Amino acid sequence: MKYLFLIFLMNLLHQYAGKSLRRDGSSLKSFEDIKNEIAGYTNIAKAIIDLAVHGKAQNRSYERLAVFTDTIGPRLSGSKNLEAAIKYMFSALQEDRLENVHLEPVKVPHWERGEEFAVMLEPRNHSIAILGLGNSIATPPEGITAEVIVVASFDELHKRAQEAKGKIVVYNEPFINYGETVQYRLQGAVEAAKVGAVASLIRSIASFSIHSPHTGEQSYQPDVPQIPTACISVEDAEMMSRMSLRGTKIVVHLRMGAKTYPDSLSFNTVAEIVGSKYPEQVVLVSGHLDSWDVGQGAMDDGGGAFISWEALSLIKDLGLRPKRTLRLVLWTGEEQGGVGAKQYYQLHKENISNFDIVMESDEGTFKPSGLGFAGSAEARDIVREIMTLLQPINVTAVYNTADGTDIAFWMRDGVPGASLQDDINKYFWFHHSQGDTMTVQDPNQMNLCAAVWAVVSYVIADMEDMLPR
Repeated sequence: MKYLFLIFLMNLLHQYAGKSLRRDGSSLKSFEDIKNEIAGYTNIAKAIIDLAVHGKAQNRSYERLAVFTDTIGPRLSGSKNLEAAIKYMFSALQEDRLENVHLEPVKVPHWERGEEFAVMLEPRNHSIAILGLGNSIATPPEGITAEVIVVASFDELHKRAQEAKGKIVVYNEPFINYGETVQYRLQGAVEAAKVGAVASLIRSIASFSIHSPHTGEQSYQPDVPQIPTACISVEDAEMMSRMSLRGTKIVVHLRMGAKTYPDSLSFNTVAEIVGSKYPEQVVLVSGHLDSWDVGQGAMDDGGGAFISWEALSLIKDLGLRPKRTLRLVLWTGEEQGGVGAKQYYQLHKENISNFDIVMESDEGTFKPSGLGFAGSAEARDIVREIMTLLQPINVTAVYNTADGTDIAFWMRDGVPGASLQDDINKYFWFHHSQGDTMTVQDPNQMNLCAAVWAVVSYVIADMEDMLPR
């Protein structure tokens, strides 16, 4: 009997050579089969690239974005501009003949910066360029006038805690990278308040500056007094640091009229190309429609939102309909910590098994180099193979992590995630500043980004099997 079983097992192994077995006994494709399936998309990928980079759709995402940003301007959470932007996109997506265009309601924070003014009074009169940080409280109407203490780190602040009481803390932290240095913007006010400071001014989180402050979100803590907080330019932070190191007394007058209102009604904006075979399964492409209230929000994240729209437009224009549904989501309230995305996740997570991959572009649309990917090793191998279809534009790299505030909720639950990787060297020159305008954008680079986004999303949506988890 034992030998009969061995013979049966050998025959079974021979029958499924090169295959994997499901728990129900049916076979999975071998990786060689998957490679052959992906290779079958070579001509479609070439058609998408040709249309985006050389054909009738050339520069379309750039031109659409230029009209949008020039018409609407910056789009802060809770603002009339954001309302106008959502209405604009709802109509534009309908006019583009995409399917299931609709709005999903979301409650978002509503903060306005109001009047802002800062001036150095000692050792000389000097106007300080500032941008209040999100959710900051206002100063008293007459403002705050206080001596400055300049520190380079939280450690230095805590060591000099006795000196900081009653003063304005100026952080002159060096820029290392965004993920590390942004902690000063996020927590600077809280740490300064813990040692009795009356306000905090944070060196802008920027790798390069032309006297331009950069805004962004910051967070108070329930058990710590709230103090006004703003970012200042790299140049002013360094100047005050030099003065301080020479023993010079610095006095600053700060006035901020920020107000926080009750949460406002906003919307995530959604459009689709409905799948032909597995319409309940979803490949999600996205960017966020809101921005800060400075510049035009063209780079952060107008570019990411518009290449996501462009991906669906390219696929539609070629008459393609993938097996799964391609869903475009333009998030709201991302700058306040992914508020819209979190509510979308809560609404749709019961169908999490139907989400094949979630993709977000939110680190610029400069010259692309590849795709950041988060998922299983098996899924990564498949994505690597898909990226070979982009050899005609030399964008084939797959990086080990995917970034995106709005897709993080899904990735934490095991859904594969992808983010566009591009030349980010200049991104933080303009990030959250008056410099984030259409002048930063390059139509040729946006064409390439759109081609990458469209090829990857279409192939994943059209392959017979979902990505393995």
